[in-house]
Formats: sequence, C-alpha cells, structure tokens
Amino acid sequence: MTFKIVTEARPNTFAFETEALVKPSGFREYDARWWFGHPGSPQPPELNLVGVQALGMGLGTLIRRLGVGPGIVTGHDFRSYSLSIKLALVSGLMAAGAKVRDIGLALSPMAYFAQFALDVPSVAMVTASHNENGWTGVKMGAQRPLTFGPEEMASLRDIVLGGDFDLADGGSYEFVPDFRAAYMDDLVSGERISRKLKVVAACGNGTAGAFAPEVLKRIGCEVVPLDVELDHTFPRYNPNPEDMAMLHAIRDKVLETGADIGLGFDGDGDRCGVVDNEGHEIFADKVGVMLARDISGEHPGSAFVVDVKSTGLFNTDDVLRRNGARTDYWKTGHSYIKRRVAELGAIAGFEKSGHFFFNPPIGRGYDDGLVTAIAICRMLDRNPGKSMADLYRDLPLTYGSPTMSPHCDDDKKYGVVERVVADFRTLRERGEVFAGQKIVDLVTVNGVRVVAQDGTWGLVRASSNKPELVVVVESPVSAERRQQMFEGLDTVLRRSPEVGPYNQTF
Repeated sequence: MTFKIVTEARPNTFAFETEALVKPSGFREYDARWWFGHPGSPQPPELNLVGVQALGMGLGTLIRRLGVGPGIVTGHDFRSYSLSIKLALVSGLMAAGAKVRDIGLALSPMAYFAQFALDVPSVAMVTASHNENGWTGVKMGAQRPLTFGPEEMASLRDIVLGGDFDLADGGSYEFVPDFRAAYMDDLVSGERISRKLKVVAACGNGTAGAFAPEVLKRIGCEVVPLDVELDHTFPRYNPNPEDMAMLHAIRDKVLETGADIGLGFDGDGDRCGVVDNEGHEIFADKVGVMLARDISGEHPGSAFVVDVKSTGLFNTDDVLRRNGARTDYWKTGHSYIKRRVAELGAIAGFEKSGHFFFNPPIGRGYDDGLVTAIAICRMLDRNPGKSMADLYRDLPLTYGSPTMSPHCDDDKKYGVVERVVADFRTLRERGEVFAGQKIVDLVTVNGVRVVAQDGTWGLVRASSNKPELVVVVESPVSAERRQQMFEGLDTVLRRSPEVGPYNQTF
C-alpha cells in the first residue's frame, strides 16, 4: 500500500479521495493536531482520511524501528468524525504489522491505563483534546507511561511525509469490550472518602461526561451534573477548564447549588479545573500548590515538577519549605512534564493548563483529570474543618493572569519567540529597566520567563498545539505590578506584526 503524500488538496475532488493529505505543521512537539474541517468551513483541511491511513502506517513503522513490540492500544474521543479517523488510523497500523487493541470511545487517560491493564507497550489516542470542533489529532507513546516528545514526533513526520513505510504481514485487530468499566473500577478502588462533599461535575458536553459523574459518585460525593450530556457540537462552550467561559459556568452552578467545589474536565479527560465553594476560579497552578502542600505533608521531602507558566509560590511557599519539598520548573507540555517527573522520580507534576501527573502511590505517572479530581477530594477529606476557599486563602496572595493566547501562525510563532528571547537577553545584559524594574532572572527552557526584582514575572512561549503564542503574568506584590508586566511584555510582542489579538485578557 503506497500513497502520494501531498500538503494541499481540495475536498470533493478525485485527488482528495486518492492522495494522502498531511500538512507538515500538524506534527507538533509532543502530539499531532490538524484542522480536519467540517461542512461549511471556509478553512481548507490539513488532513484527510487517506492521510490518516498514512499516519497509521508511519506510526506502525516507527514503533517497529524503536524496537517495541507490535501491540498498540487505540481509542477515540466524542467528536462526529473521531471514529472514522480512528478506523483509518487502524487500517494504516495494521498494514505496518501492528496488533491493535481498540478500547472504543475513551478518555486519553483511559487509553494510557489500557497500556498497563492490557500489557500493551504503545498507544494512539485519537483526540483533539480541548481544541474547537473541526480539529483532530493523535496522542501517541511507545514507552508507558510516557508519550512522544520532539525526537519521536520528528521521526514520525519524516517517515510519513517521505512515504518511508515498512509494511509487514501479521497486523491484527481486536475490540476490547466493556473497558470503560475496568478503567472506572481501577480509579475508585480504595478511594472512598468519609467527608460528604457536594461536587459540581462539569464536562462541557465532552467525553468526560460518560465518566466523571459516576466516578465521583462512587467515591462518595453528591454530584451536581453540569453539561454532562455528550454532544459533539459543544453547544455552550468548548470543554476547556482553562477558558473563562467554562470556569464562569462552573462558578455559577456552584453558587446556585451551594456546592463544596466545582470540577471541570476537558474534552479528553486528562485535565481538571477547579472552582471553590465561594465561586473563586482557582487557576491550576494554585491548585497544584495546595496539592503539593497536602502531598508533602503526607510524604515529606517530596520532589515536584511544574511548568514555566506556573506560579512562583512553588519556590517561596513556607509550608512547602517546612515539608522539605523541592520543585523543578520545566517546559510546558504534557509530554515534557511527564518525562521530567519520571526522570527526577518526582511524586507529582503540575501544569497551569490543568494537566497533573501523579507517580506511585497516587497514580501511574500519566495525566488523568479524574485521578486529579479524586486527589482534590482526598485533600478536602483530610481537612474536615476547612472548605476549598479556606485552603485557597491559606496560600500567600499573588495576582496572576489567565493563560492568554494571541494568534500567531504555526510557521511564524517560533521565530517570533526567538526574537522576544533575544530582546530580553539584550535588556538584561545592558541592565536596563523593564516594566519598572531591572530583570533579575530569565528562564529560557521554554520561551522566556522574565523575573523582576520584586518577584513579578511574565512568560512568552509558543503554543505547542495551536497557531498561538502563550502569555502569562503574575505578581506577588499587586494587581498594578501585574498590569505593568503585562503591558511591558505586550510592547515587546507588538514589535512583531505577526502577533494577533488576544483570545482573552484579565
């Protein structure tokens, strides 16, 4: 089986049905994302089903070359086109000799769990996560619990775009029935809580609606469902617990029902967002500090990994210091943090986006929004005299922003970030004042995190899965200093005309 690999093709043509459309930019740093399109969309597709077959052949080729056995788990999220994409992927995998175990409609962490439960080395989960309808993608790995990083993604890209496939006999397909039940049974095993908690479970009409309410009920929570009906049109908002639209909806339901906490899950269930009992939308990095306090109290001397978008409290919080906790700031991205957690033997890793990673005894090292939700409920259970708002108030006050994402084309965003990094290095070398103060530190493991003398900081990096930049600011001093830092970053960004408007500000 061979295809002509193309980077452009128009729908409703002979070529579109016979040639493999695969846009190179879809191979991201740690997973794959393409605009697949939908009827009436003016944006041309970046991938077609023949291209998905080629992707499957490429992935089957890569895992063989990595010396991994032929077994691979597949699953798909709840979008109108995800099943057809998965079946096209499966046909390509089988052509390359892969032995496919299909768990059906699934969350991404359910697919990662299947690697352990079914003793299968590799995974290919068809999902666009929280991206808008019309997007698709695949999260892949060949070394549980890790997922691909830049090196594997670059190899996969070269194999697919070069048509460099190793096709082989012996491919097979097996559907695994009722795996949802096995996954949920594992989640709730030994996790019953004694404190009665009323929990808003918000799923944005995404795949998590088929899982989260039942799991929370089974650990002893009273569940208030919010947008849990599966609806791939996402009628209210995208299932993204980092977006303010979803957080505001959770807040409103918490206040309406008098719930103890609101928990929001993204489209493929690997992230969790939090709203406290007073309606405060707690950004995930602050939730991470709260969990790190709780975990390091149970396990003194614990190591944690956090991404560069996260609050500076991980380095300065007195409770973490007393518990002997150590924190490493690392590159944003579920694959990067997951790998770093494994490398350092950290007990947990936290991303501001809401990806949380727990090693034993809490989890298996991969990101699972439901494991995170259970950990949060357990934290409340261990603090019976305190509400979620009380635990939040116990943290030192900082003034943070949501994650802001100005548009920037995929083929331009990394160049823009390189120029921004160079500008800040020059400013620091010259000892010049930026946003009212001198720069005391530049963290450049992933874009640039600019730190001022008073601890106020700002981050600019390129998004790994969308045509956007990522901007975050925080100040331990005041909202005014936060605003100064944001305006300073924005002034530097506006030197590049490729940078578009923000999706949201604060």
